[in-house]
Amino acid sequence: MSSFVFGLARQLLTLSTSPAAELQVRDRVVLITGAGTGIGRALAENLYRAGAFVALIDIDENAAARVGRSMGERALVVRADVSDRIGMREAISRVRERFGRIDVVVANAGVVPEPATIRTMNPADFDRVIGINLTGVFNTVHPALDDIVAVGGHVVVVSSAAAFAPGMAGSPYMVSKAAVEQFGRALRVELAAVGATAGVAYFGIVDTAMTRGTLDEDELGEEIGALLPWPLDRRITVAAAAESIAQGIARRAPRTMAPVQWEPYALLRGAVNVVLDQLLADDERVRDLINRVEARHVERRQSSQVPASGNAAMRPTPDGEARY
Repeated sequence: MSSFVFGLARQLLTLSTSPAAELQVRDRVVLITGAGTGIGRALAENLYRAGAFVALIDIDENAAARVGRSMGERALVVRADVSDRIGMREAISRVRERFGRIDVVVANAGVVPEPATIRTMNPADFDRVIGINLTGVFNTVHPALDDIVAVGGHVVVVSSAAAFAPGMAGSPYMVSKAAVEQFGRALRVELAAVGATAGVAYFGIVDTAMTRGTLDEDELGEEIGALLPWPLDRRITVAAAAESIAQGIARRAPRTMAPVQWEPYALLRGAVNVVLDQLLADDERVRDLINRVEARHVERRQSSQVPASGNAAMRPTPDGEARY
């Protein structure tokens, strides 16, 4: 029965994929943000092996350069902060000048803040997450759209299963990923009118150093992770996540999702979330966990003597984002 449900969900989620609209990446120029580590790096390596020209954009130039050195002349490394609109415009100009065109854009870069409730979080953390995870997607995609339209190319924006999962203690991340989903959906329809395509990539838990640090090596994070029931707690490798995006590019898919266990939830979220939100709100374990998250966050802020308007610790993820 479960295999039937998963199969049905996958069919419904891929109905709008046109089998005639394939995109081969060989000799195409692919721009990837957050390309220095994790999913971004794995995707760059995947597409480079397939014959693509790859522009690796990352705020960590050293990490991106290490990836670039493992490749060859078909790779270009550009340091840029996706939250810097002017800087991203200049970075994309460099890609255009080097390769003469841009065929595919993958907006992958992102961050996750320290767990905190809306009441206790540092407002600067909220602003930075939105600035990188959401505004950074706009800053990446917008200056490249004329290129994409000119060649009938493809755009991928990386959302997350967090876009439709409960967001307690991590609302900025969930808010940003839900907004990225809507951005990608709008872009898909708009680009269809001019002969190009766009898709949204969703991930559950990807096994990265950041995920392990957030969910495994942190007591409260481990408890938050434990709230995910089987099979939603299944993890995938960065290579599997990258392959999901690569296959989506080839199919010009409107959406990709990995692992597949999240697909029924994505399909039925409208009904499931109404019930789930109430169950979580009434769950004494969740209430206790939220109280301890708040207490720890306040204690850390006081011990570090960081005012509410200051810059609290922000954890950049090795793959562009933490998946959960």
